[in-house]
Amino acid sequence: MNLTTDQTIIYGLATILVLLVLWIVYLERRLEKIFRGKKAGDLEDVLVDMGRSIDELSTKHSHLKNFTDNIDSRLKTAIQKVYTLRFNPFRDHGGNQSFATALLDEMSDGVVISSLYSRDKVSVYAKPIVNGQSDFELSDEERESIAKAQASQKG
Repeated sequence: MNLTTDQTIIYGLATILVLLVLWIVYLERRLEKIFRGKKAGDLEDVLVDMGRSIDELSTKHSHLKNFTDNIDSRLKTAIQKVYTLRFNPFRDHGGNQSFATALLDEMSDGVVISSLYSRDKVSVYAKPIVNGQSDFELSDEERESIAKAQASQKG
């Protein structure tokens, strides 16, 4: 099949025309997404709405950042490390009715609570802990409870 110069030009122009129509359809679909049902004359309104939405998102982002920073600072002083050790302080009688419980925050500050159980009484002691140490003398069980509480924190 021999094509004349005129036919070649016509086929070339038809191909270009089809490509241009496809490009226009593509651009119109993109404009529909931008305008979301508004008229083409409302381009300025659409841009103003988008700017307003961006400002609102920025404000919300700032508030959320402040909120999470506040939570993060408060969590540092929340009890995060806990361990309870049950033991029998009197070898000759009773079971593991006594205990030492360490309640510590992120910095290993908190309290260790001990309960000593005997047949005729129960004694409860609370000793403050700062950075894993106490100004009060700690029993072996209290020291073990503190050490295991410090080791129990995940992350």
